[in-house]
Amino acid sequence: MVSTESAGVFWPLITRLGEAQILLPALLLACALLAWRRGAARWAGAWLTLTATAAALTTATKVAFIGFGWGLPALDFTGISGHAMFAAAIWPPLLRLAEGHWPLRRPGSGVWLGALLAALVAVSRVMVGAHSWSEVAAGFALGGAVSAAALWRPSLPRQPLWRGVPLLLAAWGVLGTAAAPPSRTHDWVTRLALAAARREQPFLRGAPAPGGARLMAPAVGPSRH
Repeated sequence: MVSTESAGVFWPLITRLGEAQILLPALLLACALLAWRRGAARWAGAWLTLTATAAALTTATKVAFIGFGWGLPALDFTGISGHAMFAAAIWPPLLRLAEGHWPLRRPGSGVWLGALLAALVAVSRVMVGAHSWSEVAAGFALGGAVSAAALWRPSLPRQPLWRGVPLLLAAWGVLGTAAAPPSRTHDWVTRLALAAARREQPFLRGAPAPGGARLMAPAVGPSRH
């Protein structure tokens, strides 16, 4: 993986756009606005449920490695990237809901922009040294499956959210990347894993495991999840 020293400024900023503390409030706000629309509440509930299911699966893979040492050394895999998963699950549908207002006037522009942004977030996780390519690929694929399942539902709202949504999203993204505190999600997952496994120390990449096996070297960089 690439060290944080070569990541510069761009990738650390981009990677923040995959943080749960930035994306989940946006998801919940969008679902709350949709809940007041006739026929849209069911779609919002499905999107929320799909995202929650993907988050649970992502957490389970992390707990499996951190608490029990279950990983795939051949693939340099210790758990699904949460940043990549959340970005791919939330940005495409969220920006699809903003279509119809400048600068997302063309049909499909929101989905493609969201997918591009999610791909950049996935790449950023490798560039800042937080994940391997296999981990971000798994996260991007899982989140992409959530987006696809949500966007292809017949109940997908045809009318965009209110006109101020694109501006609000842009402001929230800028504020989040510049001013939000460091994400603590990985710390919480680590505590959960240690409690589940009844261990005091987490399994780490590269650390000797019981029986002489060797796990993968610890990733470095901002907020691994």
